[in-house]
Amino acid sequence: MREILLNVTPRETRAALVENGATQELYIERASRRGLVGNLYKGRVSRVLPGMQAAFVDIGLERTAFLHAADIARAVPADAENGTPPVEDIGKLVLPGQDILVQVLKDPLGSKGARLTTFVSLPSRFLVYMPFGRGVGVSSRITDEAERERVRALVRELAELQHAGGGYIVRTAAHGAPLEALRADMLYLARLWEHVRQEQLRVGAGTLVHADLPLGARMLRDELGADMRRVLVDDPGEFARLCQFAAAFMPEAVERIELYSAARPLFEAHGVDAEINRALDRQVQLQSGGYIVIDQTESMTTIDVNTGAFVGHGNPEDTVYRTNLEAAVAIARQLRLRNLGGIIIIDFIDMEDEAHRAQLLAAFQAALAADRAQNQIAEGAPLGLVAMTRKRTRESLEHLLCEPCQTCEGRGFVRSVETICHEIYRDALRQGAQFQVRELVILAHPEVIERLLDEEAPVLADLEIRVGKPIRLQSEALYSVEQYDIVLA
Repeated sequence: MREILLNVTPRETRAALVENGATQELYIERASRRGLVGNLYKGRVSRVLPGMQAAFVDIGLERTAFLHAADIARAVPADAENGTPPVEDIGKLVLPGQDILVQVLKDPLGSKGARLTTFVSLPSRFLVYMPFGRGVGVSSRITDEAERERVRALVRELAELQHAGGGYIVRTAAHGAPLEALRADMLYLARLWEHVRQEQLRVGAGTLVHADLPLGARMLRDELGADMRRVLVDDPGEFARLCQFAAAFMPEAVERIELYSAARPLFEAHGVDAEINRALDRQVQLQSGGYIVIDQTESMTTIDVNTGAFVGHGNPEDTVYRTNLEAAVAIARQLRLRNLGGIIIIDFIDMEDEAHRAQLLAAFQAALAADRAQNQIAEGAPLGLVAMTRKRTRESLEHLLCEPCQTCEGRGFVRSVETICHEIYRDALRQGAQFQVRELVILAHPEVIERLLDEEAPVLADLEIRVGKPIRLQSEALYSVEQYDIVLA
């Protein structure tokens, strides 16, 4: 059983993908820094670096974005056997000062700018349209061969009838989709691409041409399959917008969108807030008594598996094997929950039995199968380690919610001032609804109070309206950034 939970506050939207009662994935979108992946910009090439086969492109952000030669669309000969010609010299593909249409592949991460491509892809519910692509591909998650051939043939037929150039990818949601639904998607994508082309001609360089959908609508588009039981939304305005969106693009799903109106906060009632807190800890406890330790660095993520208090009742090899199997499932879930990407090194407990090693690797691969992010396990890692990569398109949960600790000069992380402001909002909203008081007094670190009075002032005003009581702020110099109290007066 799968569910989508949407928690909406004035400047932050949080979405949780829940499977069988356990939170599997988290998405957080803040007004201060919305994700850029999928957005289309009219960019201007600022520098070309032949030695790196790359260029830096100004798309109007704080840092210039990165465009590699392999991500630049170019003419493909009709008789090309492999579909894509060899990568050309970057100097022949783009020139300094040239204006180009680009799409964001990866959000800015740390000190790195966004990663770009000119291979534009426009998603709808059932299809992804690639104006500069060719052919028809089908999602690997559609495993029935007859269904794969059916949808591929339908999309090819529709593309020929509409004389649509480019290529298409059939998404997982298209499993069982009728001809009319596919035709409607294709017409929508054709109109969207024409709008992008006209907008590109109209605007200047460094301008957003087309933005992807907000988080709530994206969750419906990308996740609302036949196996999704319901979508719970705790904000009436967002509920109305999602119902309107679903009525236009997926009318059969409208009845599965529900407004959550209980007094207890949505994420607290379903254990998501507790799961977020645990996901920010280095150590993850296993039910057997063992544990795993997760450390993120700039270059990679390392994961260590330990037996801990689990000593077993049989021989040591079986104890280690059982701990490793449990850890493999837990690690696969933590990769999705924390959105860990890039290079990942896993140090399972050493096992002497070769059959156990093979079974562990098979179990780990099976656990990773549910992950939508592209991942690959490297073969022949030294010292018995498991090395893998997981595609990273957005910031990890820790990097999104935390900032370097100033006390230890950046060797650790604490929750950021912005994150604490959002936590105060949710906590005050809950307490204000539970107790009859004259006013709420918020005691917090001076930086938190300053932000509440400045950037978060609209949020504070919204909180007073929702609680129906005046709110007084009190700065406490001895509090840490993460520490706050809400006093009911």
